[in-house]
Amino acid sequence: MERILALETVKKVGQTAALCGWVHARRNMGKIVFLDMRDRSGIVQVVIVPKELDETSQSILSEIRPEFVLQIEGIINTRQKGNDTLPTGTVEILAKKITILNTSKTPPFEIENEDRQANEELRLKYRYLDLRHARMARNMRLRHTLVKEIRDFLCAQDFIEIETSLLTKGTPEGAREYIIPSRIYPGTFYVLPQSPQQFKQLLMVAGFERYFQIAKCFRDEDQRGDRQPEFTQIDVEMSFVGQKDVMNLMEEMVI
Repeated sequence: MERILALETVKKVGQTAALCGWVHARRNMGKIVFLDMRDRSGIVQVVIVPKELDETSQSILSEIRPEFVLQIEGIINTRQKGNDTLPTGTVEILAKKITILNTSKTPPFEIENEDRQANEELRLKYRYLDLRHARMARNMRLRHTLVKEIRDFLCAQDFIEIETSLLTKGTPEGAREYIIPSRIYPGTFYVLPQSPQQFKQLLMVAGFERYFQIAKCFRDEDQRGDRQPEFTQIDVEMSFVGQKDVMNLMEEMVI
C-alpha cells in the first residue's frame, strides 16, 4: 500500500493509505483511542475503534505509547469537528491495521514541552530526541532553506561549488590547529583546515575564476563565547575583481 505523509491527507479524503511515523500523543476516550501521528510533514489525528481493527492490531493496541514508531493503514475521513491549529485539522484517519515498527522507552525529558527542565548537556546527549521538538526541527529546515538559497544565488552568478580537502598540512594562521596522526605513516600528521584559504587561491590559479563552498572549518580554540572549535562558513573567491565587486556581491546575496 502506498505510504502517505500526514500533510498529504487533506487531499486524499475517502482514500485508503498507509501512514508511517511517531506517536506524538495518545488519548483514550472510552473504547475509542486517538493518536496524534507525527512524520516529517506534520501531525495528523488517527482514530482507533478496536472493532474496526484486525485481531493482531487489537492485541497490540494497549502497548502503544508516545514515541512508538508505527505504520497505520486506514481510511482518510473528514473530521466532524475540525482543529484549526493543525494544517491537517479537517481530516483524520480511521485505522484498519496497525504495525509497530519500533518501540520506545520513556524519553528522558518531555520532547514537546517548551518549559521542560532538561539542561543542555542532557539534550545534547539525546540530541536525536531533542531534534524531534518542533522548534528544533524548524531550525534545521530553515538552515537547509538558507543554504539552498545561497547555493542557488551563487550558481546563478556563474560560481561553481568545489569541495576542498579536510586533511591537509599545517598553515601559519592565527588559530591553533587540530592535529590528526597518520596510522599508515607513523610519525606524520595531518591537520584539519582553519579555512579553505590556500585551496581556493590555487583554484584561482587553475583558472576557475569563481568558486564557492559551504565549508567546514576547525580551530582548536578555548571555550570563550566568541570561539568555536567547529563551524560552517560561506567561502567565496573571485578573480579579476575589486573590493567594490566583492561588496556588491555580498550585499546582493544578503538582501
